[in-house]
Amino acid sequence: MAGLIALSLSYILSQFFRSFLAVLTPTLSTDLGMTNAQLSLASGIWFVTFALMQFAVGTWLDRYGPRRTASMLLAVGGAGGAMIFATAETPGMIILAMALIGIGCSPLLMASLFIFARLYSPLRFAVFASWFIAVGNAGNVLGAAPLAASVEFFGWRTSMAALGAISLMVAVAIFVLVRDPDKLESDGQSSGLRGYIDLLKMPVLWAIIPLTAVNYAPAATIRGLWAGPYLDQVYGAGSLLIGNVALAMAIAMVIGSFAYGPLDTMLRTRKWVAFGGNAASFSILVALVLVPMPPFAFAAAALVAIGLFGTSYGVLMAHARAFFPAHLTGRGVTLMNFFSIGGAGLIQFATGPVFGSAYDGANPASAYSTLFGFYALLLAIGLAIYIFSRDARPGERVSSSVAR
Repeated sequence: MAGLIALSLSYILSQFFRSFLAVLTPTLSTDLGMTNAQLSLASGIWFVTFALMQFAVGTWLDRYGPRRTASMLLAVGGAGGAMIFATAETPGMIILAMALIGIGCSPLLMASLFIFARLYSPLRFAVFASWFIAVGNAGNVLGAAPLAASVEFFGWRTSMAALGAISLMVAVAIFVLVRDPDKLESDGQSSGLRGYIDLLKMPVLWAIIPLTAVNYAPAATIRGLWAGPYLDQVYGAGSLLIGNVALAMAIAMVIGSFAYGPLDTMLRTRKWVAFGGNAASFSILVALVLVPMPPFAFAAAALVAIGLFGTSYGVLMAHARAFFPAHLTGRGVTLMNFFSIGGAGLIQFATGPVFGSAYDGANPASAYSTLFGFYALLLAIGLAIYIFSRDARPGERVSSSVAR
């Protein structure tokens, strides 16, 4: 239990680090002269390095266990990256810091999911995963109004240095408190990267992967970067109001994760829980496209609703988890996480050019309507493919022949 508490604290840090740039956008623009494109790159590079590390993390989880994997990467990447951020003098240093922080955060959720998958009943995996993510989403909350208050009182450099020190302390706690599950014998043919190839050869995963790659992006990237500029440029909202909306969106993501958790058991389906939630996100985005500049209250509520429905990650992970061979558990969860975080990162990179191509200065609402339409299109594609996926109902035994 103490080990899981340490891991939950680390995941709070992970969620904080993936979203805090939205609050620092005006400050970094003023102090370091960072442009929207550079901020988009800095935010996106976190997701890309995080995603690329999943292949190493999955292998290390199966080989070395979660204790060493999570503690070492958080200490070097997370704490080290935060310190570089705190001392940054150029936009390039901010981008480098975010890349290192992405590496440091890459094993934190996966270490916990690995433990859940190995030590607890598959019936409870979606609940454990979703609720753990809900606790971690407290980092989104801390990265909103509380961070803004800290920056106002202490300054952004001191705040980031403190976060680096906290990251190092949490890494030490993980190393001391986490206990690794017993190792499983491999089949001898799925070591290293070969295990990922074996997983990708499973047709049952092919219809799940596309929605996994796009479902998280709207909530994560709007909350992490675009909410602030949107409310500022379209509605003239100040920092306090932006911080309050970002806080409400973060709280909605916590509530959404808790709500998704037991739904697969209650409704006896994982597929349709994930489909329904993402269809709701799609509908909200379409509404923002059809009404480019709705009343402020509607726009703020729409952002909060995107946060609420955009947290189906735990259910999608449980859906895919039902088909993983036991000895490939670590690589299975990290493979799906690669598509989830990697998809969010690539989409984050794409949002800058998409927005820039539609921005004319005189009518920013039109550019944001295009941006929301881009998110809606991606979700529509993911949902269209996902509808052909095979359901994995809680308690249902999936034969190896069907899984493959």
